[in-house]
Amino acid sequence: MKLAKKECVVMLLAGGQGSRLGALTTKIAKPSVPFGGKYRIIDFALSNCVNSGLDTIGVLTQYQPLTLNSYIGDGKSWDLDRMYGGIQILPPYQRVADSEWYLGTANSIYQNINFIDQYAPEYVLILSGDHIYKMNYSIMIDFHKEIDADCTISVIDVPIKEASRFGILSSDDSGKIIDFEEKPKKPKSTQASMGIYVFKWSKLKKYLEIDDKTPGSSSDFGKDVIPLMLRANEKMYAYKFNGYWKDVGTIDSLWQANMDLLGENSFELSDDWIIYSRHAEKPPHYVGKDAVINNSIVSEGAVILGAVENSIIFSGVIIGENAVVRDSVIMADVEINKNCVINYSIIDEMVKIGANLKIGRPMGEDSEITVIPRESVINNMGGII
Repeated sequence: MKLAKKECVVMLLAGGQGSRLGALTTKIAKPSVPFGGKYRIIDFALSNCVNSGLDTIGVLTQYQPLTLNSYIGDGKSWDLDRMYGGIQILPPYQRVADSEWYLGTANSIYQNINFIDQYAPEYVLILSGDHIYKMNYSIMIDFHKEIDADCTISVIDVPIKEASRFGILSSDDSGKIIDFEEKPKKPKSTQASMGIYVFKWSKLKKYLEIDDKTPGSSSDFGKDVIPLMLRANEKMYAYKFNGYWKDVGTIDSLWQANMDLLGENSFELSDDWIIYSRHAEKPPHYVGKDAVINNSIVSEGAVILGAVENSIIFSGVIIGENAVVRDSVIMADVEINKNCVINYSIIDEMVKIGANLKIGRPMGEDSEITVIPRESVINNMGGII
């Protein structure tokens, strides 16, 4: 069935486990991880789409999808509850010939060719749902159209010591990609793929079908489809992005991205490029007469009776009398009782911490971030956890 034609369809990859985030993703997918006091990571990609005028989005889920599916719902929080287009959750499904999980990023798109075809788009925008950034995708799409590219990859310059974590590409003076290597041991450049691709749909569909018939393929964009197109001399270009972008795939990077919201040179959330989210309405936060808050974000519904410094406090958090929270991310509905000291930690949702406890060690060269899993109950047992 053909629906109203859409020039561009967005496919948002949101099925990743995020195993390097450890305890934070044992019950939820990586894009569902809370961020910044009131958001979830996926809010950034969804909000970028809406702000860029893109209103037809397929969200591909797989690992622990319940929280993400419930959170997105009908898309109303992002103005995506549309009659034509809007947002649709796309889990793996049983077909006539076979039934299988998404085998890789490219395979997840291949399995949803029919979803894309019903809109007869000229272009498909592929996004990852697990990065923190603000970007106007329409400018990238215009760039792609102007140079008549078959594939355009958004890139950002990274330090050479971090380059081996990413897909690294080299391009000539015109931006044409001449080399691409996924997570190379010895990077040839510092241009890192952001996992944001614009394709001509006719070209992408062709190479997805070739990849599906290729024995031994891992069905991954970075490892298989992009190199395949490059070897075939398709027109592939790099689109340079100069704004803030953070891959929050590790505990350290997630903590740092939260801390980047603080201070004078912070990643700005309160400008005209709004990041939308779905969250329960709660009363304004309360700050007790003896409370102290310094260089922190405190969300609605929080009750602060102690001291908070260089920290992100989500909604519904209770910090008791004489408790101290430093250099930490405290997620929603956490209860920290009196006389506790929390240092350099990420505490997941709905954790209860008894009185007089010390959790985490002060931030320093030898200390690591302490992570407390969601719904944990930690009683008064003394010592440092």
